[in-house]
Amino acid sequence: QVQLVESGGGLVQPGGSLRLSCAASGFTFRSYAISWYRQAPGKERELVASVTPAGGSLIYADSVKGRFTISREYSKNTVYLQMNSLKPEDTAVYNCQVTYRGYDYWGQGTQVTVSS
Repeated sequence: QVQLVESGGGLVQPGGSLRLSCAASGFTFRSYAISWYRQAPGKERELVASVTPAGGSLIYADSVKGRFTISREYSKNTVYLQMNSLKPEDTAVYNCQVTYRGYDYWGQGTQVTVSS
């Protein structure tokens, strides 16, 4: 079955960096776009970035442009979200997502907390 497992979250100081990973299984990894979303307490879920099957990246959130980079590694069936120059407002639970055969699948999420 489709599984997405996120890792790499944690507590980081403002200005720091983290790299989130999303390990995928149960589908042909190279054939599907995968996205990162985030949800902060009391806020709506936000689409952060997507990577196409060919590896092209789309950054949707204006607030992260120039700071976040999405990429995928085909040999490891893994999608990454490199987050630099982190700000307190980046604090959220980050989830990866794939739409497979018409259904949305989500990982369990990884918490990112940016605080001094």
